[in-house]
Parts: sequence; C-alpha cells; structure tokens
Amino acid sequence: MTELYNFSAGPAVLPAEVLRRARDELLDWHGSGMSVMEMSHRGKEFVSIAEQAEADFRELLGISAEYHVLFLQGGATSQFAMVPMNLLRGKPQADYINTGAWSKKAIAEARRYCTVNVAATSEASGFTTVPAADSWQLDAAAAYVHYTPNETIGGVEFHAIPGTGAVPLVADMSSTILSRPLDVSRFGVIYAGAQKNIGPAGLTVVIVRKDLAGATLDGTPSMYDYQAHADSGSMLNTPPTYGWYLAGLVFQWLREQGGLAAMAEINRGKAALLYAAIDGSDFYASPVDPAYRSWMNVPFTLADAALDKDFLEQAGAAGLLNLKGHRSVGGMRASIYNAMPVAGVNALVGFMQEFERTRG
Repeated sequence: MTELYNFSAGPAVLPAEVLRRARDELLDWHGSGMSVMEMSHRGKEFVSIAEQAEADFRELLGISAEYHVLFLQGGATSQFAMVPMNLLRGKPQADYINTGAWSKKAIAEARRYCTVNVAATSEASGFTTVPAADSWQLDAAAAYVHYTPNETIGGVEFHAIPGTGAVPLVADMSSTILSRPLDVSRFGVIYAGAQKNIGPAGLTVVIVRKDLAGATLDGTPSMYDYQAHADSGSMLNTPPTYGWYLAGLVFQWLREQGGLAAMAEINRGKAALLYAAIDGSDFYASPVDPAYRSWMNVPFTLADAALDKDFLEQAGAAGLLNLKGHRSVGGMRASIYNAMPVAGVNALVGFMQEFERTRG
C-alpha cells in the first residue's frame, strides 16, 4: 500500500500517534464511560484535560504568569477584530506590517476600529520578501504593532522578532507557533488558529499579557473581551472541547519529541532538504527571497506551468496529497508542519526528481 503524506496548508496533518491515541480513547476516556465529546466542559474529567493542556502549552513555550492563555473559538480571523477591541485602550492608531494575504485581512478588519498606519509593506515585490527594517515607519504613539511572522499563502517568514520598543507587539502565529522555541516575553499578544501546528480547526489559542486585558472599546461584546475569557477560564461559553483535548494530546506529543528545540532542528532540516531540491534544479523555482523563506509553507513553480496538472495528478497517485498552490499564487505549495515526517519530505523530493527526469 502506498504511504500517504498530506501537505495541506490547513486543516493540516496531525501526528499519527495523536490520532491513534484519540481513536483508542474515543468511546471511553480513561474509564470515565464517556467520550470527551460527551463530557460537560465543567465536569472534573474535562477540567483535568483543560488544565493539563494549558500547563503543557505553557511549559513548551516558557509562558510566564504575566500572561493569560486562552482557548477560544472564531479562528484567527476573529482575532483581527479582538486585537483592536482589546488593545487600543483609548489610542486612535495602530501600526501594521503588510507582508501578504493574512496581513491584508488583519489590516482591513482593524480599519473598522481605528486608524491603521501601514508602517511597512512588501506589496511592490509581490509579497516575496520582508520589508527592510530601515524602511519601517513605526509610530511610538501607536497602541500596538501587528505583524504576521509567517504568511501561509506566500511562504514568507520573519526569522527574527521585530523590535518595537515600548509599543506592544502582536503576532498572528497561526502557521508557525510551536515549530521552534519562542521568547514570548517579547510580545503583548500572540494568537494562532489551531489547524496547522496545534490541532483540528475550531480552536484558537491566544496568549495575552495580563496588563493588556480588561479595557475594551465601548460596546465590545463579552465574547470579544480577553478579560472575560480569562476570568472564566476560557469557559465563558461552551468551548470547543474536543479540539482542546486534541491540542492537549499534541502538546504531550511535542514534549515526547524533546520539546521545541528538538522540533526546530527537525523543521530546519525538512525545509533545507526541500529548498535544496528546488534550488538544485532548473525545472523548479522558489518565488521567495531566500533570506525570508518559510520553514512551514514552501511554494514552488514548475518551469512550464502547462505541466502543473500532470504533476498534481501523478503526485496524488504517488500518495503526495494537497500540493496545489493557493489560487491567488498558483504553482505548488508543500506545507511541512511539525507533524509532517522527514520521510514525507524525502518522498516529495524523490517524486520531484523523477518527474523532472521524465517530463523536464
């Protein structure tokens, strides 16, 4: 039987060990007689799951007691509004860095609540790089600075945390969180949709510095108030319990792999392997500035776009799934999140080389 490897950008591959454990616990969690999907979110069984998940998440990222950790719904897209609603705190303006599709969505939503200063943009390059640091026009009076460390669609990634002085830094880390160690203390808010490196779609994790919660815009719904969620232990309403449980299993799996330092070495190696195959060929090309290539999402093109359809069909037959690039970019995209094994990247590279040999 052909081994299958799922390169989807999200919802994305989950660790096989996590899926097997969830399967084994599906009908009866730890002798409780209930599936996690059937539990009261306020019952002792689920509360123990939730508390362990938060503890493991905090340990993995070294999150101090100065931060709330929230397990919410609404996807990262809801955070495009929640961030200004909670962080403007009487200020009229926020700074945003525009490096691609997800940055643009965050900017458009923020403009509903404040004046947005696009302090830097790489739009002129077609979003294939990160704006040079000396081009940024940051405002020291801004309420916060928002950026997207990894653009899932374009495959552009910051490899260092920007300096913003005393202005809180906000990051949409949906497609890069938990892929390597992170100095959380550099941030005011970090948010991430779960469906790439954390768990299934439907869960959103937010890390918010405690002094930035509790002063929302007038008229902000309770469900968009970080402090309200913190006060209720992320149970202001019924949370996405099964997604929270699966995220907890992923956190345990990451600890078993050696933590985020070990994952960083694996992820760096996977990306290097794939980029070497692209750069070592005249048949494939990467559109992204080599200094800002993503470890997680690797877009590439074929020398003849007329071969794209055949490439995808043959890749699928070889067990390499979901390699089609985003409709706004075209070409191919291989998403190689934490759960993608090195064997999957090796299989893709081998297929690419064989396809070039026969069709190049």
